[in-house]
Amino acid sequence: MGREIERKFLVRDESWRQGAQGVHCRQGYLAVGPPVAVRVRIADGRAILNMKKKIADIARDEFEYAIPVEEAEEILARLCDGHVIEKMRYRIVFDGMTWEVDEFGDVNQGLVVAEIELDDEDQAFEKPPWVGEEVSYDARYLNLSLSRHPYTEW
Repeated sequence: MGREIERKFLVRDESWRQGAQGVHCRQGYLAVGPPVAVRVRIADGRAILNMKKKIADIARDEFEYAIPVEEAEEILARLCDGHVIEKMRYRIVFDGMTWEVDEFGDVNQGLVVAEIELDDEDQAFEKPPWVGEEVSYDARYLNLSLSRHPYTEW
């Protein structure tokens, strides 16, 4: 079993784009909890079945399994609850740590967030200059929430 400890921030400007290369992601949810969420994601020619259970504000137990892309496409088309999330994901290294910047499309167009995964909840890290307000504790910014209550409808 894995554990995900993640902090999430709004992105304040476009300076993160310099040299960034993204991967298109599509993901949908089969179960939205609480307490467990189950999703399928297709990105970079691979498909993943993912299960998460919230154990603290920014920590979740996490399981991931590769599945055939063709089956993931069928799941996204036929079994998902809510909207399928469309986004470009960029990985950017800053101060020795990898940040993931998600630029959402479709019903979440206009939303850009940056996430950093940590080893523990109290781990210190340096924020890049393009990172703005923290939204880790605002459930509206969870991908799960965005699939049910899109950003463009706020």
